[in-house]
Amino acid sequence: MHKRKITALLLILGLTLAVLAGCGGNQAPPAEQGSQQNEETSNEPITLIIGATPEPHAEILLKAKELLKDKGIELDIREFTDYTTPNIALNDGSLDANFFQHVPYLNEFKEQNNMDLTWTTAVHFEPLGLYSRQISDLSELKDGDRIAVPNDTTNEARALWLLQDNGIITLKDGVGLTATVADITEYHVQVQIIELEAPQLPSSLEDVTAAVINGNYAIGAGLNPAKDAIVMEDPTSLAADTYKNVVAVKVGNENRPEIIALGEVLTSPEMKQFIEEKYQGAVVPVF
Repeated sequence: MHKRKITALLLILGLTLAVLAGCGGNQAPPAEQGSQQNEETSNEPITLIIGATPEPHAEILLKAKELLKDKGIELDIREFTDYTTPNIALNDGSLDANFFQHVPYLNEFKEQNNMDLTWTTAVHFEPLGLYSRQISDLSELKDGDRIAVPNDTTNEARALWLLQDNGIITLKDGVGLTATVADITEYHVQVQIIELEAPQLPSSLEDVTAAVINGNYAIGAGLNPAKDAIVMEDPTSLAADTYKNVVAVKVGNENRPEIIALGEVLTSPEMKQFIEEKYQGAVVPVF
């Protein structure tokens, strides 16, 4: 009788162990569980925060956002309406990248403010144009007329070069990307040059004879340099290469996989077609 009890107990113990072994057999070992969790985490989209001015930069980035989803990257676009804050935000780490400026402006800004910024991808060129609500041809300019230009160093120089190329003024020999009104040696028409903040230029058209307006602000005001400007920079000129608009990052972030992926999308055939069809010459791809 005693032996039967022992045998029964052994049978019960054996069955219990078998059940426990069966329950544990469907569970992955700890290391394998960790691997599965890491795999799930790696599938989560990476968020890339980028600053931009509204037109055309934020619009181009909205198209890039669609294309980046397939690469597992979520683009968080923050809009700015000035040329200063996006670089400050990039430098202090609030942004991963920004997209609003050309190379001369970036170089000047980072040197003046001692910032470690650089650029990764050249995307497009926005021709600078001379616009007016009062005249339709340069031959109509007369003494005393007022022409507004951007007051930041690189864009003012660029505007003055446009005026020189079209016979309105002559600049000092050898003056380059830092040309100012003080470098004008001759007025072929005695116009008055008015220096204004770039965002104010479209609205200034009500008060001046003409204004040289940056492409992004012209687009925002419903102006197309290819159709509405009296004169504009040649998209095939040296200016197109010099003033190409780029993606900027902090030095050291150039090779982040998501930054590289952004550059690939911004210079893809799909993006080139989007820019050409949407802007009709107001924005020109440089890739």
